[in-house]
Amino acid sequence: MIDLLRSRRSIRRYTDRPIEPEKQALLEEALLLAPTSHHKRPWEFVFVEDRETLGRLAETKPHGSSFLAGAALAVAVCGDTSRSDMWVEDCSIAATFLQLTAHALGLGSCWVQVRGRNHDDQTTAGEYVRRLLGLALPLDVETVIGLGYPAETPPPRDAEELLRERIHRHSG
Repeated sequence: MIDLLRSRRSIRRYTDRPIEPEKQALLEEALLLAPTSHHKRPWEFVFVEDRETLGRLAETKPHGSSFLAGAALAVAVCGDTSRSDMWVEDCSIAATFLQLTAHALGLGSCWVQVRGRNHDDQTTAGEYVRRLLGLALPLDVETVIGLGYPAETPPPRDAEELLRERIHRHSG
C-alpha cells in the first residue's frame, strides 16, 4: 500500500484508450466500499464517458477542469445533503478510494474541486454540473474525478520532499 501511495500522482493527460467495463466495475465497487459516518452512505456517483459531456464538464470552472475533455471517464461524486451533515467528508473519502483504486489498476486520475467554486459570476460550479448531468437537489457535487490511461508519467514523490515537520507527537 505504501508503494501505491508513493507513486500515485495527479494525471491530467490521458491516452485515447477507453477504460474497460471490468475496470469500471472495480471502480464502482471501490466507491461503494468507502466508509461513511454512521453508515449513512449519503453519496451518489455519476459515471460519464460521452465525449460531448466530458467536453462540457471541462468547462465546469475557469481554471482546473479543462483536462476533463481528454479523460476517458469522469466520475461526479455527489452527496445527498439531507441524508447526512458529514456528506462532504464521506464523499471525499469515496473519491480517495476511487483514485487509489484507479492507480492500482494502471489508470491515472485527477480531482476537480467543485464544491465552493464558481462556474462564472452567476453560477456555482456545483449548479453547472447538476444542470449538465440532470441532478436535482438535495444532491450537491463535491468533486469530479477525471480518469484514463496516463499519457504522462510523473516521478514518484521524493521522500525528501515530505513535510515531516507537520508531524507532531503528543506524549501526554
